[in-house]
Amino acid sequence: MITRRALVGAAGTLLAVPSVRAQGAWPDKPIRFIIGGAAGGVSDIFLRMMENRLRETLGQPIVIDPRPGAGGMVGAEVTARSAPDGYTYYVNHIASHGIGPTLYRRLSFDPLKDLPGVARIAAMPNVMIVKGDGPVKTVQELVAFCRANPGRANFSSAGSGTSSHLGGLLFGMRMGIDVTHVPYRGTAPSMAAVLNGEVLFNIDNAPVSRQQVLAGMLRALGVSTARRASTMPELPTLMEQGVPDFDVASWYGVAMPAAVPVAIRDRLGAEIVAALNDPGIAQRLRDYGAEPWPAGPAAFDTFMREEVAKWAPVVRASGAQID
Repeated sequence: MITRRALVGAAGTLLAVPSVRAQGAWPDKPIRFIIGGAAGGVSDIFLRMMENRLRETLGQPIVIDPRPGAGGMVGAEVTARSAPDGYTYYVNHIASHGIGPTLYRRLSFDPLKDLPGVARIAAMPNVMIVKGDGPVKTVQELVAFCRANPGRANFSSAGSGTSSHLGGLLFGMRMGIDVTHVPYRGTAPSMAAVLNGEVLFNIDNAPVSRQQVLAGMLRALGVSTARRASTMPELPTLMEQGVPDFDVASWYGVAMPAAVPVAIRDRLGAEIVAALNDPGIAQRLRDYGAEPWPAGPAAFDTFMREEVAKWAPVVRASGAQID
């Protein structure tokens, strides 16, 4: 809870840094990026791809500070409560700023208002997968199988409230079929459940299942995004195969405390977008299985509001709630 003392302290912080001019030229010290997962995770990897470029253009070191927990909300809250001096940012994502605002009932901060966007970085398309030698070979066959075998119309996810959970529910809603969610603790065991035949299908990050798909152990039925992925252009989207209004991606960006001066927000946003337009950095993202998806502050804020509006009814329909 935000106490009166905390509010007074925050007000004192704002008075201490009333403008960029009062602080001198920005930046004049290392810039900290908080990530909501462990070192070596997607947020960490994406930042390190841009690190050298940002260090050169900003003239300061980049410090990566992992604060895992609560689907990224621990790191988000730390950032929201940090001094708005332009030296602390958060690598946000679909969980914190798309699904989280509806999923978490008692947040002490508002992700959209207290952590607005600086720049969108990239998106990782999800892929619908089934067992390689299973009875289903197309999206149409999957829908028909689910209708004919309601007791086996189950799908796995990396956990309740994740994009793999809500993506599976959204698929069922769009196709008018009842599907049963089976949560696992992480992406690897969720994918293993498909391999072992414990569940019928899964919709999760494309890079995770790539090797098993190439080996024939898993079958990829379609990409979850509205457009085909440049890393797998041969694989049609789910929308191309008759799933209406289905555009799901695990996206990532950078957010900041709301009171950071606009001039700093615009400068950092422009530098991140420029880094993502660098052919070398863009290719490194594609090699990892991600799609560069640069957007500046205003466009990113609009996108995040649309994401919350899209996922809110799915979260409510799922019954998933976290205190």
